[in-house]
Amino acid sequence: MTAIARASEALGGEGRGALGMCLAMLIFICMDAMAKHLSETLPPLQVVWARYAGQTVLVALIFLPRLRTLARSRAPGLQLVRSVFLFAATSLYFTGLSELPLAEATALMEVGPLFITLLAGLYLGEQVGPRRWAGVIAGLVGALIIIRPGLGVFQPASLFVLGAAFCIACYQVATRRMSGHDSIWTTMLYTTLFGTVAASLAMPAVWVTPPVETLPLLAVIGVVGFAGHLSLTWALGQAPASVLAPFNYSQLLWSILIGWMVFAELPDRMTVAGAAVIVGAGLYVWHRERVRRRPAAPPARPGNGV
Repeated sequence: MTAIARASEALGGEGRGALGMCLAMLIFICMDAMAKHLSETLPPLQVVWARYAGQTVLVALIFLPRLRTLARSRAPGLQLVRSVFLFAATSLYFTGLSELPLAEATALMEVGPLFITLLAGLYLGEQVGPRRWAGVIAGLVGALIIIRPGLGVFQPASLFVLGAAFCIACYQVATRRMSGHDSIWTTMLYTTLFGTVAASLAMPAVWVTPPVETLPLLAVIGVVGFAGHLSLTWALGQAPASVLAPFNYSQLLWSILIGWMVFAELPDRMTVAGAAVIVGAGLYVWHRERVRRRPAAPPARPGNGV
């Protein structure tokens, strides 16, 4: 047994899942940094096109012998809805990211899980108690701390990122609705293909000839996104999503590190404070979700007096 295999076995499923989730968050932040850099010279929608087109080509090459099988969906309508929301989220986020520091944009995106709780109560009919509603409200307060409306530092680009977080929440709720219908690879094929077609239709209106130095990033940004999805899928195969959910917040740390190393950006105190409120609210809602799903303890048997 190799040293890597022994270390993997020693970590256990939850340890491997946590590492895989942290790695996925790092990969996604690297993709976001690439998108932010490319958006300095190219329209954000053109960067979205490169991100989707690269991943679509890669998925098609890998699954070429099985494309017909993977293209068959039991719920094509839901696949379309999910794809629309994910494409909207990517487009809005890349647009906001072009104007905002990386850490600030990442922090605002963390309200997504709170939006999921909101939509699950309104759309899926899930029972959301007052404590979880309080968590959602606290998370939105955290977002307001970051964007600071009316204080002279508000940036309209923040609204694009909040819109992206809401679209991601809608995408996740649609995913819950179609659970068990299609394989993850069918879902990935639909989302990447739709994004590529939708972005391609917009290219004649926004196309800018890319500078030569940006071509390598344009070529690999889709591959990086695909690698992130693979890492995320592998992590979720090692441990339950409810166990791994808190490790999503590792992307805040990665965004601060990458933002400092690549763009010489450091979040100000208000951004850190708002991010802390959002993360705290998200962890509280996650905790209440686990408590709600925990099976009730069986009634105690009468003691024998011993």
